[in-house]
Amino acid sequence: MQVVVRDNNVEQALRVLKKKMQREGVFREMKQRRSYEKPSERKTREKSEAIRRARKLARKQAIREGLLPAPPKKKPFERRPPLPEIKAPTT
Repeated sequence: MQVVVRDNNVEQALRVLKKKMQREGVFREMKQRRSYEKPSERKTREKSEAIRRARKLARKQAIREGLLPAPPKKKPFERRPPLPEIKAPTT
């Protein structure tokens, strides 16, 4: 996995790297490998993950076909202009 550091901006490159690792599931796998997982526990976990993926896929398919209503879309965050400063009258 590679991340390009532009203009010596290491913080931004680290953020990009963390996001890529999160998408790839590296952190989840590291957490699982910390301790031994019995084969029976592994089978039940993998089966439940497969069921979850299948339900998600079926839900998206039903939304596409119009059988389920689409979830409401989130509004993008609006940045409001700063309030004007009120100056106290000088006497």
